[in-house]
Amino acid sequence: MAAAGTLTAEAAQPAGPPARRRAGWVPALRAPKIAIGLGIVILFIAVAVFGPTIYRVNPSSTSTDLLQGPSAAHWLGTTQSGQDVLAQLIVGARISMFVGFVGGAIATVLSLFVGVLGGYLGGVADEILSVFTNIFLVIPALPLVIILAGYLPGKGALSVAIVISVTGWAWGARVQRAQTLSIRKRDYIEAARIAGEGTMRIIFSEILPNEIAIVASSFLFTVIFAILTEAGLAFLGLANLSSWSWGTMLYWAQSDSALQVGAWWWFVPPGMCIALVGAGLSMINFGIDEFVNPRLRSAGISTSRRPARPSRGQSGRRR
Repeated sequence: MAAAGTLTAEAAQPAGPPARRRAGWVPALRAPKIAIGLGIVILFIAVAVFGPTIYRVNPSSTSTDLLQGPSAAHWLGTTQSGQDVLAQLIVGARISMFVGFVGGAIATVLSLFVGVLGGYLGGVADEILSVFTNIFLVIPALPLVIILAGYLPGKGALSVAIVISVTGWAWGARVQRAQTLSIRKRDYIEAARIAGEGTMRIIFSEILPNEIAIVASSFLFTVIFAILTEAGLAFLGLANLSSWSWGTMLYWAQSDSALQVGAWWWFVPPGMCIALVGAGLSMINFGIDEFVNPRLRSAGISTSRRPARPSRGQSGRRR
């Protein structure tokens, strides 16, 4: 989660009035990195939502086709029990994407509450929230997730998402607090405070619109963290192994020695899906970073455009 801080406070400086900033996000969606990343993520979301209704194969049903490679009957082959790998991959996308986005959303809300509220209020409230954030920053995330997941009475997708979000909000809160401390000193915040605007209205109307890029960056990297953590918990057997996810596919592949028997089609597809989703979310984040960071944007313009040739009249006047 340290990568969530790649978008610095300098890169997210307000560029103008809120209406102008919101309108400026429209061309950002056409940036190559953001467009490709969105395409990858939307594809996997569509597979998770509509895939099981289109490819109606029970991922748990066994057959006599044991450890068969990809073929017309089974596009991604079968497992040691004759289960269809493609069906497991499609059904598993639902839990993996659900845990990733729900965990990322909950963690982002927590980081906003702690970081923005503490940075704006300052004083004792900020000190208490900062200490609370620092405690979660110094605790190793994965061991804490393993401990909490081991004591869960129920190991469903929502429970895993909540556990992951509890351990993944601190980095975003630290970055948002730093940006809020910078924004609260600006003239328009002082003007709103003098005009008698309430704390919540100032936060939601004046501060948060200037932190959209940081919030988006924190959310995207938390989603990646949640997907990877869910896969790690399932691989260790700490998730609900009766429901299919990309992590449980890796668990059963490892338990049944898929690598030793050469059944690459069993463990490569879920690993590739995790990598592709992570790459898509990272590309979106890097595209947003390039769009809002003036230094990166000017560097991209200077390298992508060739210097204009002087006209004949201009070259003739040079001596």
